[in-house]
Amino acid sequence: MFEKLFSLQGKVALITGGSRGIGQSIALAFAEAGAKLVVSSRNKRPPELEKVVEQIRGMGGEAIAIPAHVGKKEDVRNLVQGALKQFGRIDILVNNAGANPVLSTMVDLEEEAFEKVLEVNLKGAFLMSKTVANEMIKQGGGRIINISSISGLRARADKTGAYCISKAALNMMTQVMAKELAQHNILVNAIAPGSIKTEFSRVNWTDPERKEQRIREIEIRRFGEPEEVVGLALFLASEASSFVTGEIIRVDGGQTI
Repeated sequence: MFEKLFSLQGKVALITGGSRGIGQSIALAFAEAGAKLVVSSRNKRPPELEKVVEQIRGMGGEAIAIPAHVGKKEDVRNLVQGALKQFGRIDILVNNAGANPVLSTMVDLEEEAFEKVLEVNLKGAFLMSKTVANEMIKQGGGRIINISSISGLRARADKTGAYCISKAALNMMTQVMAKELAQHNILVNAIAPGSIKTEFSRVNWTDPERKEQRIREIEIRRFGEPEEVVGLALFLASEASSFVTGEIIRVDGGQTI
């Protein structure tokens, strides 16, 4: 019974930011659970993406790679159409693509940097969700999982203000879309990781001062690993979460207790 609840057999999942870190770990786990995968990233020459596809195929799964910048409407259209052309449907969307190009206080932050963060973290998730949700409505339902952050749940004075703002807005978008799409059997939830050891968060675990501060905040007293986000993602993508929508669920080792 429980294996069936968590099975993704016959499902098609589209994961943005799927070439490494949390996105890669989710892609591999979904493939193991039986899903067919479309993985995407901004890199126009995607050796990392192709490596993920090769890993999935090596497991006996089906996967394709489609590079796309989620903040660009044309790229989003091509990504979604490419997924539909290959597999005919999209059952699960994971909005994992993220950007945080600079560390800066808000008063010193350049407008271009602020716009870049919001273009990927918020506008990208909006464009992807809007486009895929319209397909999910036609097919009778689906799941949207936004990869947010605990940075969207509380303010930080660590020069990541634009990132915090983008994730706070993403959390609200998650809940608004959950309300709007529930009637179409589309469940929308967000995962809010804490300090996870990925290339994206490298500055937090390589800079001694930032690392020490983060470790002090985490009750488990260590950084999380990308694989430790996977269980929750699988739950939200599967029938095990059939009565869960509009949630922002923390995976942070007690960092925000």
